[in-house]
Amino acid sequence: MATDPSTPAAAAFAGDANFTEPWSARVRTLTRLGRHREALALLRHGDPSPPPHALALTSAAISCAALSLSSGVAQIHALAAKRGLLPAADAYLLSALLTSYSRLGHLPLAHKLLDEMPLESTPQTTLRTAFNSVISGCALHALPAACFAVFRRMRAASVRFDSVTLLALVPAAPPGAVPQLHALAARAGLAAETSVANCLVSTYARGGAAGAALARRVFDEMPAALRDLVSWNAVLSAHAQNGLAVDALELYRRMRGPDGSGVEPDAVTLVGVLSSCAHLGARGVGFDVERYVRERLPGFRTNVQLCNAIINFHARCGSLPRAQKLFDEMPRRTIVSWTALITGYGMHGHGDVAVSLFERMVSEGIRPDNVVMVGLLSACSHAGMYDEGRKYFSTMESAYKLQPTLWHYTCMVDLLGRAGRLEEARELISSMPMPADGTVWGALLGACKIHKNVEVGEEAFERIVELEPSNAGYYVLMSNIYADTGQLDGVARVRAMMRERGLKKEPGCSYVEHKGRVHLFMADDHSHPQAKRIYELVIRLEQMVKEKPGVRENGAAEGHVEKAAAQPVVGFHSEKLAVAFGLLNTEAGSEIVVIKNLRVCGDCHLFLKAVSGIANRAFLVRDASRFHRFEGGVCSCKDYW
Repeated sequence: MATDPSTPAAAAFAGDANFTEPWSARVRTLTRLGRHREALALLRHGDPSPPPHALALTSAAISCAALSLSSGVAQIHALAAKRGLLPAADAYLLSALLTSYSRLGHLPLAHKLLDEMPLESTPQTTLRTAFNSVISGCALHALPAACFAVFRRMRAASVRFDSVTLLALVPAAPPGAVPQLHALAARAGLAAETSVANCLVSTYARGGAAGAALARRVFDEMPAALRDLVSWNAVLSAHAQNGLAVDALELYRRMRGPDGSGVEPDAVTLVGVLSSCAHLGARGVGFDVERYVRERLPGFRTNVQLCNAIINFHARCGSLPRAQKLFDEMPRRTIVSWTALITGYGMHGHGDVAVSLFERMVSEGIRPDNVVMVGLLSACSHAGMYDEGRKYFSTMESAYKLQPTLWHYTCMVDLLGRAGRLEEARELISSMPMPADGTVWGALLGACKIHKNVEVGEEAFERIVELEPSNAGYYVLMSNIYADTGQLDGVARVRAMMRERGLKKEPGCSYVEHKGRVHLFMADDHSHPQAKRIYELVIRLEQMVKEKPGVRENGAAEGHVEKAAAQPVVGFHSEKLAVAFGLLNTEAGSEIVVIKNLRVCGDCHLFLKAVSGIANRAFLVRDASRFHRFEGGVCSCKDYW
């Protein structure tokens, strides 16, 4: 019987030159167009003469899966078996049924259909399609053991695997099995295929820094002509997500050069690059990326992830007004957007603004998560907002149903410690529902450094050494506490411990970007081409600071006592050299931005405050925990850091 021309299925083809084609072909067309209900309606009510052939049933099975109609797949399976199209007569139909069963979670039915296939008489291509469908289904439902059980059956049946097999197996494999699959792929000549190589890179990237190194190796072994955008994004993300920011930016430079073979970055690429720029403080590269975004991606404000990355970059690289402007321009914001801005204001010491933003976020109906609470508590800590920090911490569970984690306790210990409430900080640690880790005790040790409390510092140090015996930074911190209080025997003991354990202090370094180049400085480093002029300027500035009335009124600074305690004297810290370079090479009135890997010491903090007034220049210094803006003889941190 002809199809009723009034039905939606027939109407879809009204006026179409192909309307006269067999109705079973029209079923396939409707499926390809995603009009699955119409396809199934046409199959049910269409002319049964001639009966639907295998391709029509294949399309119908796909439509049933798309509509989650398990019973429909079973009916098509029964009809195909009745017509003799299964188990091995038609590879496409077999694949569609296996894929449909697998996608809908009916894996026992998929396995049963696979078991019914006559291995000896079924063509290799059909067998491979069948095994791949079941492996992909097991992978889709996160059943790695089942994936590999089917793969072993496939190998035992002497069915050759292909790239489709690997694309399902590799992401599902436990970390230890990925190199084995990589080796199998290489022996089969499949590892060089772009899709397989990209999959290996992405999977290795999940394994931390060691995995990123393996991902890079796979990428470097790919022929340059076969690297596509997915390849570059995978290897870039592998490095950016594992804290290997320098390598990520080096890869981005390669991508933009001849190695990229004309591959243009997309939003995914740029998010990874901006994340690395934020981590390193690479302002020049980040500004170039933002220009690229604004010129090439005019609708970028609707890409929330990309906007969040730009906001985070500006906030962490000292450009808060630009971060705020983009935030205000976004048509839609997520909690990540709010977190980036709140954390940025906190890093700059603007705790009051961070708190105001948080309250505004809550009033707009966005529920806080643990990450934004860390940013908020950290902002309160950096700004000395003791009461606000206590209030938000105490109401986390009651107001927002959030259980405090180790990170929240670390923020609170830091907040209490900076405020001089060391005993309260100790009590908080003892009340924690989980064991304190090295970061919690480290926050207390840092507070003891600020307040020169040897007794509590020794307790915190003892706990830290048990938890993180190889972290040299804590040994240096304890040594400095002893040095600040004139206990030279304590300094000697800690340094002896470091020697016995083979630990070395992380060298302090600072850098300044100038005219597209990064100028790196280490303490007492004379390798820079302008070293002679830089050192002469530092010496001259030091003399001017000493002669400035009242500069030393607050007593000896952090590095000052340690100099008396240890020889040789280290007088030229990296941030002093970086600022001197900036003064020599930038225009009067322009801001000098310095990125430092460690916390600014008291001596340098005092020096930079004084020099900002003497030279009438502003210095923005990002150290390991926050920003300091030195201008007019004062610092934005108000000496609270």
